[in-house]
Amino acid sequence: MLKFIFWSLLAVNAALFAYGRGYLGHFSGNEHEPERLLKQLNADKLTIIPAGKANAVNAANAANVTAAASEAAPEAQACVEIGSFALADGRRFENQLDALKLGDRQSRHNLPGNEVSGYIVHIPPQGSKEGADKKAGELRALGVTNYFVMSDNSPLRWGISLGVFKTEGAAQNQLAALMKQGVRSARITPRMSGSKLLAYQFRDVDAGLKAKLEKIRAGFPSAETRNCK
Repeated sequence: MLKFIFWSLLAVNAALFAYGRGYLGHFSGNEHEPERLLKQLNADKLTIIPAGKANAVNAANAANVTAAASEAAPEAQACVEIGSFALADGRRFENQLDALKLGDRQSRHNLPGNEVSGYIVHIPPQGSKEGADKKAGELRALGVTNYFVMSDNSPLRWGISLGVFKTEGAAQNQLAALMKQGVRSARITPRMSGSKLLAYQFRDVDAGLKAKLEKIRAGFPSAETRNCK
């Protein structure tokens, strides 16, 4: 009886060893791994790539995709100015801009002259309407009511005017009075007399729009393109 059990166990172990080595195949029908690889199409062309090299290839591909996306979407300039135009030339230039249909991306302003015409007491530009409104609220809290937010396209856009005076002495008196009320950020800036020359500003200018503007500007030899101040 013991001999029978011994030989039975030996036979079972031998069968399990042969199955594990793949000599008997698998019940699922899959072949042993080496044989399966040999039967794949173009098995001789399969190459094992080290993990480091694979990561480097992936990084290079990602960089190429990013570069291609950057080339496809050229960066827009914040603001471009074209000037200076005499009144008649300015009208002709503006008429040619109509075809571009720029809407509020286009604006016109008079260039400053060379003579001081007065002095403005003001708080410097706050960057946006929201910032200017917030500063105006601070002025009201200090009891200052004679002011207005400057929303035109001048260099003081979104600043706050606290008075315009013909002489520098009068402006200094206003500034001193405001400081007594607690206003600490007010300044005095000379106002230049307006000239008869015009300039045009354009916002969100991409490469395509800049080329169109340059084509129009080429018809006005005295005008030049520059960044907005």
